[in-house]
Amino acid sequence: MKDDINHKDPAQDMNPHVGEGGETHQRAGKDSTVLTTQQGVPIADNQNSLKAGPRGPALLEDFILREKITHFDHERIPERIVHARGSGAHGYFELTESLEEYTTAKILTETGKQTPLFTRFSTVAGNKGSKDTPRDVRGFAVKIYTSEGNWDIVGNNMPIFFIQDAIKFPDFVHAVKPEPDRGFPQAASAHDTFWDFVSLSPETMHNLIWLMSDRAIPRSLRMMEGFGIHSYRLINKEGKSTFVRFHWKPKLGVQGLTWDEAVKISGADPDYNRRDLFEAIEAGNYPEWEFGVQLFTEEEAEKFPFDHLDATKLIPEELVPVKIIGKMVLNRYPDNFFAETEQVAFCPSHLPPGIDFSNDPLLQGRLFSYLDTQLSRLGSPNFAQIPINAPKCPFANMQQDGHMQMQVPKGRVMYEPQSLDPTKPRESAKQGFNSYPEQLDDGVKGRVRPESFADHYSQPRMFYRSQTEVEQNHIVDAYVFELSKVDTAHVRTRMLSHLLNIDEDLANRVADGLGMELPDAAPTHAPIVDMEKSPAVQTLGITPKTLQGRQVGILVGAGSNREAIEKFEKAAKKAGASVKIVAPTKEVVLNDDSRIQADESVQGGPSVIFDAVVSIIMPDVAKKLAKQGPALDWFNDAYNHCKAIAYCPATEEHILSKLPIKKDEFVTPLDEVDAFIENAKSRLWSRES
Repeated sequence: MKDDINHKDPAQDMNPHVGEGGETHQRAGKDSTVLTTQQGVPIADNQNSLKAGPRGPALLEDFILREKITHFDHERIPERIVHARGSGAHGYFELTESLEEYTTAKILTETGKQTPLFTRFSTVAGNKGSKDTPRDVRGFAVKIYTSEGNWDIVGNNMPIFFIQDAIKFPDFVHAVKPEPDRGFPQAASAHDTFWDFVSLSPETMHNLIWLMSDRAIPRSLRMMEGFGIHSYRLINKEGKSTFVRFHWKPKLGVQGLTWDEAVKISGADPDYNRRDLFEAIEAGNYPEWEFGVQLFTEEEAEKFPFDHLDATKLIPEELVPVKIIGKMVLNRYPDNFFAETEQVAFCPSHLPPGIDFSNDPLLQGRLFSYLDTQLSRLGSPNFAQIPINAPKCPFANMQQDGHMQMQVPKGRVMYEPQSLDPTKPRESAKQGFNSYPEQLDDGVKGRVRPESFADHYSQPRMFYRSQTEVEQNHIVDAYVFELSKVDTAHVRTRMLSHLLNIDEDLANRVADGLGMELPDAAPTHAPIVDMEKSPAVQTLGITPKTLQGRQVGILVGAGSNREAIEKFEKAAKKAGASVKIVAPTKEVVLNDDSRIQADESVQGGPSVIFDAVVSIIMPDVAKKLAKQGPALDWFNDAYNHCKAIAYCPATEEHILSKLPIKKDEFVTPLDEVDAFIENAKSRLWSRES
């Protein structure tokens, strides 16, 4: 609880003066910094432009006004075409088990060393100002400043992608973005153009069913898995290659929101995930992920029932286990959001010696696209000189000039080979990056996809059948919701034909939800294989029973019992949760006459932003809240979202008794603190039925 409320205004200590028009001037003292122009000229008045008389026109000679306004007019840069909405943090990578057998990359062979990194999480479809909680894939990009150059692992929170070939990326993005003739919907896939495209592109079916799952609406950025998506190569000192896929596994476990929660959170707090990341780091609860690899040989890959070079296919962990070899900890929020989170530039082509690319056609296209987009967005090939992008190891090259060049190269030689300056950098066959000398087949050049990419339904079927019953229900509901937004009837019908190839029960339930008849199944171009179920692709099934990293909301009011509040607050924090106080007013006087400051109001802190809720209010407060819609929603939503609720007698008499809330085992009185804490570690999903 915040009971050290300080109403003293520090502005009174900043040497204030009132101007002739009543405007406030804050003057620098001997111990404060003097405000200057960009040229270092001290500014005498930052409140008024230079005029020809008090009521006269502004004068063109006012260079202070012109500089300030001109800079302001040019503050914005082009936002990312995709992944525009992002949040990031600094941290470190630490290797715990060496892969020296497989690679020469020092970042994967030198254990115990903490290497700085920057990680950016993002939504894909929405613009920079869109909400944090749409149904969407999340970007999961990590820039590790290794001793051998920057390594960018540019992935997502899903292990596959929608398309197999980079040539389709513009089409896919154009389809999911707001429709160009009307400019909506924003940050949403529930519209005709998206479903028209995917229903005509069977390769999208696997990522599409992940998009319909709870993975697409994460509870927290700290509770997402990260995947490198593509197969890469590790190269050891003998030149031997081993294929690898990269994984980030959150220490807090994987957890998603329900769709109703996501919708309501987007109205209550559009910055929900960004705020959660900021508050966790500020509180010292540093987000952490285990770093794992799936390692396999060319010979092993040939035995897979799919092609690992197909980015729409995952490698089940039951087939190739994930070997945990390190960890990532995020321990510092950016000092400036624009300078770091907005200007950071990730490129899959950034990797150190000892790691190499595979022939995945989507990866090959990304190697070009990500570099190209930085030139447009950041305005110059010198974007690598921006501090957040610059390597932290020594670097030297012959590149020169260009827009916004920040370095000052010395000497007359900017080329090689040369004989005029022996101190200039030269290539190193021993230390340098070497591409794997792959033996290529004798195929004929052409625009063609391999037949091994033709199975579009086996893995979506495996994914759906691997889910728990509750998660399958959520997937069905998501398809129904999204397709109900599609007005073009033949697009809905076409989509149902694909679902029949994934799972007949799934198709039937979606058709029932839409009130449609089932069409014939879509034609297939490869046999559909019934793969073994993979529990690793679940969300609820692998969500740990814990309060670590979760948040409890405690509703209080005038006269609330301080001892009871402290008891629940202490118990929740001991279990690893953070606690926020919610009240009808910003400041509240408790039963011991102490005054506390609430973290949230009832309207601004709805129960959807908490993992469990407690109500400790007096009868007079309960009677007033019982007449307010937001207060009733506070309890109704908590119950409907299957959360634990602890209640006081006044809450029971005046609120719960008036609502359709059944007192099941997750609805407990205040004297059952231990039971509440145990319940708060999970949800009672049987309420949904």
